[in-house]
Amino acid sequence: MRGFGRALIASALVVTAVAGTAGWATADAQQAVTGPPPGAAAWRADTVIGRPLPDPATATPREVALFFAGLSGPEQQTLARRHPEIVGNLDGAPVHLRYEANRLAISATHDLRYARLADADRQILAFDPRGRGQVAEVYGELTGAAHVSVVVPGSDIDAGTFDRTNDRYGTPAGMAASLRAATHDATAVIAWAGYTTPVGVGLDAATGRLAEAGADRLTRLTEGLDATGAPDPVLFCHSYGSVVCGLAARDSDATDIVVLGSPGMRADTAADLHTDARVWAAKDSSDWIDDVPHIEFAGLGHGADPTDPSFGARRVPAADAQGHTGYFAPGTESLKAFAAIATGDVR
Repeated sequence: MRGFGRALIASALVVTAVAGTAGWATADAQQAVTGPPPGAAAWRADTVIGRPLPDPATATPREVALFFAGLSGPEQQTLARRHPEIVGNLDGAPVHLRYEANRLAISATHDLRYARLADADRQILAFDPRGRGQVAEVYGELTGAAHVSVVVPGSDIDAGTFDRTNDRYGTPAGMAASLRAATHDATAVIAWAGYTTPVGVGLDAATGRLAEAGADRLTRLTEGLDATGAPDPVLFCHSYGSVVCGLAARDSDATDIVVLGSPGMRADTAADLHTDARVWAAKDSSDWIDDVPHIEFAGLGHGADPTDPSFGARRVPAADAQGHTGYFAPGTESLKAFAAIATGDVR
């Protein structure tokens, strides 16, 4: 009974302690955004090119890639103009066509919160305005890239905070830009805010519900990269994003999974992730995540600390990173190590 009592206390602590990148805010329960974006019915019914269009809810990224490969350039452009919200989010579609479609989709919202995302120099790989908004952006040239990395963020990230200027290295945009610069532009990096993240502290941050939905979307992203000929990616997973990556690990073809400031990966050991990817973990001594109980009990908490030697992950040096969002700051040991992992320069 004594052990059971300690577990109950730890579970209560998890509810009040597990959070994401923004820290100690009051939580709001979130509804995960799933399935294709609005416009799927009109897309399915469209006969403009004289053949059935792939169902965005059921077609695999490889099927999508094969479909677009069989279209002429004008046919592809026609579909992007008529259905930008679908083409822009269709994993397996040509990436430059998705960029064009998402500029149209963002402009069509007439929402000033998203106007900056439609700038001509931005490569928006996905945009979904539902809920708090989801977005993915490519830094570098994805087509023909020798290396690809994907940044998976934690709590309080959405289309509005994706590239906020305060706490820059706690945002997927800031992390992605910093990583690409540290590799001397040797890798393309996707800043992926493609799932519904928790807001603040509460049950969403302490449970795996949103992470499970996010893992499905992350797996589809990696399948889309594979279908378009991109190399197997390296996943960089921050805070609650490491829960997403832990759940996606089994179905992802990532070469490496790097977690930083992790509350756990819903696994007791790296072997329990059932992945061929190398697993890495970073945590600095000033990161408040170290105060979060590393347990999983009755659905609360995310399990073992990936930086614990018993977990079996490779340790990334992070002694000079500051706080929960300092791992990608220029000049840090952690960023230097991340760059080496991203470009395959470590064994």
